[in-house]
Amino acid sequence: MLTKTNLLLARNLTKSMVRFHGHGGIPGENIPFSLQNRYRITGVFTVFTVLGFGSPFLIVRHQLLKK
Repeated sequence: MLTKTNLLLARNLTKSMVRFHGHGGIPGENIPFSLQNRYRITGVFTVFTVLGFGSPFLIVRHQLLKK
């Protein structure tokens, strides 16, 4: 009986969260940058990707060359 009540409460909570806290169906509405300029998006993506993948290698190189 207790588990049935818990399942019912969890289902109702999930429904209300989706209903009241969901974003609209407009693509790009819930991201922190604008999708209007494709060249800016490409540049920002490239910079963040290069920094994300390259920084560990640069840090290791710096540590190995340091004396």
